Amino acid sequence: MGMILFWISVVLALAGIGYLLASARNIRRFSKAIRASHMLASPVPVSLLKPLHGAEPRLAANLASFFDQQWDAPVQIVAGVGDDRDQAIPALQALTTAPPRRDATLVVSPRRHGANAKISNLINMMPMAQHDIIILSDSDIAVPPDYLRRVAGALAQPGVGAVTCVYAGRGDAGFWSRLAAANLSYFFLPDVLTSVALDTGGACMGSTIGLRRETLERIGGFSAFADVLADDHAIGAAVRALGLTVAVAPVVVTHASTDASCAALVRHELRWAATVRELGTARYVGLAMTMPLPFALLAAAIRPDLATAALIALALMARLLSARTIDRLVGCRTAAWWILPPRELLRFAIFVAGFFVRKVDWRGEKLNMLGAGRIGHTVRAS
Repeated sequence: MGMILFWISVVLALAGIGYLLASARNIRRFSKAIRASHMLASPVPVSLLKPLHGAEPRLAANLASFFDQQWDAPVQIVAGVGDDRDQAIPALQALTTAPPRRDATLVVSPRRHGANAKISNLINMMPMAQHDIIILSDSDIAVPPDYLRRVAGALAQPGVGAVTCVYAGRGDAGFWSRLAAANLSYFFLPDVLTSVALDTGGACMGSTIGLRRETLERIGGFSAFADVLADDHAIGAAVRALGLTVAVAPVVVTHASTDASCAALVRHELRWAATVRELGTARYVGLAMTMPLPFALLAAAIRPDLATAALIALALMARLLSARTIDRLVGCRTAAWWILPPRELLRFAIFVAGFFVRKVDWRGEKLNMLGAGRIGHTVRAS
């Protein structure tokens, strides 16, 4: 039995090493696509939807990046909160009251339309959106000045029904947030870019979803996703069901990680793990092949020798190569490289725990997972 487990570990470790080497190639390919891209649409009015909840360390700067765009057409920002005491409000007010004048609308409404609080927020905000191009993104996203040009350019291509963006991490709240950011940049981003390179057609992320008002209405509006946990993925699936594609814009945006403690990081990533698991068990199990180091260590524990030591070294080198390629793509280092081994082991532990999660925490609420990606009633987390 021990030797069977040993050889399974060796095979999975080698498969993971091969995957990381391939992912480095896919990262370089996407980097070339960004440099070669000239998909610049004629500027048209755009409504940006920003569902907010609570203060974040660099919220004002994140929001400002959406105002400061190279875009010669009206840009309206509609921000939404569920409570007039929400601590995100001052950050928005600081941007809209100081020069230059910016077109921003704040919607304050506690009305709930389902278990998904973010979707409820978007439903409440939508009546204030004035323009036909709708772009929504999470509050913890920051974007470069050519963001709108690239997203709208991708949306203008024939057959495209929606546009999304890949993202790298940035730690804004100390060590644990940097550990969370490392997961996004060095593990999640290569996975997504490999999916894009293989043209699996599954990418649609809360970092950006841009679509036309007509398309949103055809998929049932935001109300159709009020009880869905992975609302971004479900919106993408609904757009594809219309016979349209979801394009990945040639740009990398920034996800600001704000997990200030180990407990916050684990809660956050367990929710992500459970969300991915709900999208398909086989797909979730396949994530094991993206993490070679735990299997190399297991093989070495069963049979410690030079061969298994070399396997560990290869796993570490492949991860480092992938991380360095990501750093060149993003233009900065998300976290120190010594973080990579413990970060991979923590990711693997959360991956295993993800098989057993049936309730997840989302911004102070416990969501009951009902299967098939849907969530039930919510209660306040203690």
